Amino acid sequence: MPLSNLNQEQKSCATSSASKNLIIASAGTGKTSVIVGRIAHLLLNHHNPEKLLLLTFTNKASVQMIKRVSKYFGDELTSKIVCGTFHSVSYKLLKQFGYDIRLKTPRELKTLFRSIYENRLFPAQQNDTNPYDGSYLYDLYSYYLNTKIDESFSQWIVEKNDSHKNFADIYEDVTDEFDQLKKRHGYIGFDDLLIYMCDYMRENKLEFDEVLVDEYQDTNPLQGKLLDMFSSKSLFYVGDFDQSIYGFNGSDINIISSFTTKHKDASLFSLSKNYRSTTSILKLASKVINYNPRIYEKKLEVTRIEEDIKPRLLEFDELYAQYEFIATNIKNSNTALDDIAIIYRNNSSADGIEAHLKDMGINSKRKGGYSFFDSKEIKAVLDIMVLMVRVDDMMAFIHIVEYGKNIGKSIAKDIFDGLMRVGNNSIIDGLLNPNQEIKNPYEQKKPKNTQLGLFDNCVEIGSIGRFKDISIDEKFLSNSILKHPKLTKSSVLFLYHLYKLIYELKKIKNPTNIISHIVSSKLFDDITQTLSNQRARQKDGNIDENIKEISIFKIKRKVDILKHLSSNHKDIDRFINAMVLGSNELEDGSGVNLLTIHASKGLEFVEVYIIDLMDGRFPNRRLIAKGSSIEEERRLFYVAVTRAKDILYLSYAKYDKIKRQTFVHSQFLKEAGFFKS
Repeated sequence: MPLSNLNQEQKSCATSSASKNLIIASAGTGKTSVIVGRIAHLLLNHHNPEKLLLLTFTNKASVQMIKRVSKYFGDELTSKIVCGTFHSVSYKLLKQFGYDIRLKTPRELKTLFRSIYENRLFPAQQNDTNPYDGSYLYDLYSYYLNTKIDESFSQWIVEKNDSHKNFADIYEDVTDEFDQLKKRHGYIGFDDLLIYMCDYMRENKLEFDEVLVDEYQDTNPLQGKLLDMFSSKSLFYVGDFDQSIYGFNGSDINIISSFTTKHKDASLFSLSKNYRSTTSILKLASKVINYNPRIYEKKLEVTRIEEDIKPRLLEFDELYAQYEFIATNIKNSNTALDDIAIIYRNNSSADGIEAHLKDMGINSKRKGGYSFFDSKEIKAVLDIMVLMVRVDDMMAFIHIVEYGKNIGKSIAKDIFDGLMRVGNNSIIDGLLNPNQEIKNPYEQKKPKNTQLGLFDNCVEIGSIGRFKDISIDEKFLSNSILKHPKLTKSSVLFLYHLYKLIYELKKIKNPTNIISHIVSSKLFDDITQTLSNQRARQKDGNIDENIKEISIFKIKRKVDILKHLSSNHKDIDRFINAMVLGSNELEDGSGVNLLTIHASKGLEFVEVYIIDLMDGRFPNRRLIAKGSSIEEERRLFYVAVTRAKDILYLSYAKYDKIKRQTFVHSQFLKEAGFFKS
């Protein structure tokens, strides 16, 4: 049984009879085993699994925990436990309660947000202050939704930066239109899932016997609010304040630090036995993190007694000499490549080391940058699939159609609006069976309101006759959406290829077969050519044909992976939602692990290199100046160091010859004792 595998300290936590429990689980102390033991304890005491709620930072973590419990209690029982991330659990529950959810990724919603933002006219520069661009404003709004208390977005913006006071009303109007447009089309983003869940529970009681939370230190105020709204007889929260590293995403360390103040009858446990790292590695990590204020007292004990290899400092005169040495050192290492990790503070650090590893023929896999599902070719396939089940999905349509030559977001949105009119609120009918009585599908005006940056956006129609020499079906040629004055012969041909593909896909239901038809279509060939040309274009504007050929191969390979994933699904709608919810957890390939510190969280490796430990890069002074803190940077260093089990290298360079920049070592190396004051 899971309980029999626990030490006495862990078992005391897992079998606690208290109704409010906070477990401080430092790196390598077996927090997962404690949570698994707790679930086993509850099931042994005849708790209804449907009344147990397990919230984790990733869906992968909850799957692994439930899998471990299932070995003893069986899948039939443990599958009833409500588990997953805050977002995936909210999604499941809202669907269960009858909500019609059209889940959209942050990237998709940012595109929608920018299309609204770009239709605003801002007043002249105020006090040397330019308005935030659309992408940054979207990120600010998401941060606001996860951290706000009781104030409007414009008030929050002004409070954050008074110099933007003259733009605040326009900012808020953009977000209002964004929210209205999402509601009109039924779009729900990850932030909205939690907001909708909170709204539901204001009117409805949702009771659990116990709520278990992993990585409690990374909870943000919106998630904290959601936790408070669950009606629960017992709480079992596990976290470590020294590993709170998601402040940029809205997480608030005060949530874990105030637990015992908020719950006067709380039981506080601390796991002290570290099973991961050697004495020297743990001693170094503790020495640095102790410079941070201690929220709850804790003391780590090393349980490993084998040979101890002391952490090594690597110093280099030049940045790329660092990367070359590390690649050579890995090539000569006896450690398996999959057990080696190179960890960095900033993604830019990965490019140099990745190139040197490749040059030496060393396989590597990179995590923490763009995911498989962020690639444009995968998004294109999924967006076409979305159109087949959600015939009024504006974002999916815009993402596809803007690949057409001379078609941008604005024209794509005009065409979407036109198709919705001639298709009686269905893009599919608008393409295949348009209402011929509607002669001008673009008849629309936006009212002027200079205070909010609004202006007229009326489309004057053109003649369809200009396209008669294109070899396309007469039925499609008669569609009044072709009257848009900015459409060219090339863009009309692209729309015709979409029309032909939609006609074929109407007959197919199986996700795998749909993907096969999409990738063999002329439309996807158009998209492939556009993407490969973009990726192969040189600074002088010429296309490197070798790079283009490689790019086309990579596009086909990625689509093959998506097709393989679809083989486990029979329902297209469920497949699409599974891809959106799980898009950030796909891992592919083998070799040395290249990881941002955030991506390394929860992992462990035999051999670890922490690179670019130069002041300015790590700690990141630019982010500190923007509102982060040296304490959070120090927690990041602690997380990186405690990924190492046996071998730890800390590396820095004194000069970057490309940027002609001189560096000094990170203050964390000084705090670790490598440099004297």
